[in-house]
Amino acid sequence: MSSLARRLRTVDYFTLGFGTMVGVGWLVLMDDWLTRGGPAGVMLAFAIGGLALLPIAVVYGRLVMAIPDAGSEIAYTARVFPSQASFATGWMMMLAYLIVCPWEAVAVGRLAAYLFPGLDTLELYRVAGKAVFLPRLAIGLALTAAITLINYRGIRLSASIQKWMTFALLAMFAAFALSAVGRGSLENLRPPFSRGGPISVLLVLQIVPYFMTGFESVPKCAEEASPEFRKRGFLLAILAALGVGVVFYTSVVALVAYLQPWQELASQRFATAVAFEHAFRSRRVVGLLLLAALFSLVKVFNGNFVAASRLLFALGRRGLVHAGFGRVHERNLVPSVAVLALGGATALATCLGDAILVPVTEVGSMASALGWLAACVAYFYLQPALKERVIAVTGMTVAALLVLMKILPFIPGHFTLYEWSALMIWAALGLAVRRRAPALAGGPELMKG
Repeated sequence: MSSLARRLRTVDYFTLGFGTMVGVGWLVLMDDWLTRGGPAGVMLAFAIGGLALLPIAVVYGRLVMAIPDAGSEIAYTARVFPSQASFATGWMMMLAYLIVCPWEAVAVGRLAAYLFPGLDTLELYRVAGKAVFLPRLAIGLALTAAITLINYRGIRLSASIQKWMTFALLAMFAAFALSAVGRGSLENLRPPFSRGGPISVLLVLQIVPYFMTGFESVPKCAEEASPEFRKRGFLLAILAALGVGVVFYTSVVALVAYLQPWQELASQRFATAVAFEHAFRSRRVVGLLLLAALFSLVKVFNGNFVAASRLLFALGRRGLVHAGFGRVHERNLVPSVAVLALGGATALATCLGDAILVPVTEVGSMASALGWLAACVAYFYLQPALKERVIAVTGMTVAALLVLMKILPFIPGHFTLYEWSALMIWAALGLAVRRRAPALAGGPELMKG
């Protein structure tokens, strides 16, 4: 099907899934999370969200074992739907990954400015009232260039960085958690919710898909599995990534709220760092925490970049966009044109600065849920077994509810004009690109078993 390098093993797929899922939201947006739901609301939302996403994870695991295609949702939907639906699914899912990349590029400048306040100088311009500073922008663009170069050089280098950054984050967080015992109080978690319990959980649950997006990135590199790889490893890696992700998110929220009264933290920039500095009374500990966050940022940037580039590659290979995007580098065996194109797009979006942080979370949640819904619908039609169809229907229901939470105007936290505008701009861009490249037809084919 392609000449991509075959170098990945199960542990690489796990670190791709988990690494793509867990970024620096736990540091950069903790104040927003606590404001939305309070500690119990946030923890319950991530736990419920992870459990609800389990059938979707199983669907992806089953699909990638049967159809190991870099296009993932594009390939699955092409088996049962017209090419227009296949393109729309892939284009929307690419948004879910691509939109994270400038988010991380902006966040690294924010992290650096927290340690070195002098970086908040030389204001260039403002976007939505938020200043864009030259030093912070330069740091974000430099990281974007580095990630692009790493992925241009080959999947083995990218996977190795992903693996080391992932395990470094997990080890450092475990050390922080053990060191924090006895430095806080359970009383700091009161009151458990920011408002009524159901509303608190709902407000956080709406953004959970964005922060849990990543387990389904595993199929995007399915064609790059090593010759010795066993297909069941795909499912194991997906389930492990989802489970560890839920444990990480719930644990970090519990730890932060344990260290300091959460209502005080809800109004603090970098609430997680503030809580640790207060508990340990040491700026050095904050420096180590930010180092862990930097590891996390790099891996989530890299993981989402890998997934987005494979989707663009798959679109090009199928003729759904310009065929050049489906080109593979002869020596590095990577989709080089797709990698360079997404590097440029990320750099442009990074120039929008801090204004993209919260809206990106909302749009990413919607895009992910739509992709999950399409994959589950495709699995329903491809799988004749009753048990598997029940799993598919469960996944479809969860994904559909997540979509409705963002579009129904009477639900708190629904899309505003900014989110709708961003979504419409992306859809219009996709329509313009789609018109230039006639699609290749895909035919329905039932899965066995």
